[in-house]
Amino acid sequence: MLPNSNWNYPTTVWFGENRVIDIDKALEQLSIKKPLIVTDDALVKLPITDLLKKSLEKKNIPYELFSDVQPNPTGENVQNGVKAFNEGGCDGVIAFGGGSALDAGKTIAFMSGQKASIWEFEDIGDNWTKADEEKITKTIAIPTTAGTGSEVGRATVITDEINHAKKIIFHPKMLPSIVILDPALTYNLPKHITAWTGIDALVHSIEAYCAPTFHPMAETIALEAIRLIKENLVVAYNEPYDKEARSYMLVAAMMGATAFQKGLGSVHSVAHQLGGIYNTPHGLANSIILPYAIKQNASAIEEKMKKLCKYTDIEEPSVDSFIEYILELRKKVGIPHTLKEAGIPNDKAKEIGELAFKDPSTPTNAKKVDAKDLEKLFLAAYSGDFDLL
Repeated sequence: MLPNSNWNYPTTVWFGENRVIDIDKALEQLSIKKPLIVTDDALVKLPITDLLKKSLEKKNIPYELFSDVQPNPTGENVQNGVKAFNEGGCDGVIAFGGGSALDAGKTIAFMSGQKASIWEFEDIGDNWTKADEEKITKTIAIPTTAGTGSEVGRATVITDEINHAKKIIFHPKMLPSIVILDPALTYNLPKHITAWTGIDALVHSIEAYCAPTFHPMAETIALEAIRLIKENLVVAYNEPYDKEARSYMLVAAMMGATAFQKGLGSVHSVAHQLGGIYNTPHGLANSIILPYAIKQNASAIEEKMKKLCKYTDIEEPSVDSFIEYILELRKKVGIPHTLKEAGIPNDKAKEIGELAFKDPSTPTNAKKVDAKDLEKLFLAAYSGDFDLL
């Protein structure tokens, strides 16, 4: 007997090269008269941001710009963005950038009319029902990296800087109303960002595929996203102006985020803590932890890994074969083998395990894990020793 399930799927997506110039049409469709562009300090200085701004100016559309967003956006970033939104008389948000800018932009739009603290909307129980839905502002999301897939998500990850913890903020109306997927915006990404974000999308898809919840549509989408990443990430890394590879990576990232409504797992459980404690870039943390988590979950995912290997043309289908593929992929795109190589200390291993156990990603891990298991996962990823698992 199949279990009862509730399924949700994404939003309107406009895909194609140079589609960013259609921003005026998106604003008109949503009746947004004065948007707040939310981006980050690095991106705001680049020509692609000028392209967005000029597209608005050409149509005489007024806007405000907010770029005080950290790589792991904080509650203070959101608070300052809400202030800029309200003081600027804005009525919509254009979230423009990588996962951090998208998460910040979505959260600013969500919080722009709320009276409660952001932390009251953490994704626990039915906290989301506390929000005043009439005061949630519409968002247009324009990703400039192929990674988080936040453009099709109903949640964001924001750092509670006081408690040094990453928290998931959720509401169904956080889902952007229109997404513009423009591969041209990703051509000039630094190579390490292409690698980190690309494997982040891969982690989303693998963890969703392995999650034990029943969601056959999400599971199938995850499978295809993995195949697309396998065929296109290295090409995008080595040939950044390859339009097809960049396009497929953007699509795969969106698919991975669509799939992970089925669930995530221990890679994210630990990576979230590294972001909160050490400000480690999320994609980098995920990229390093991934093979160790697959090994730890091996007993629960053996048959799924065989199926995945066959689908992606990996010889001798097995958990170990897929781990070998991941290790080789990481070498090709310059990912460190261990957290130690990435400069992460191991002095808080027990704390990381305990915090990771409480993370919302843990309940949908491929197999049941406790705080000690997650501490071992961290230490294995720190040292590179699979035998610790």
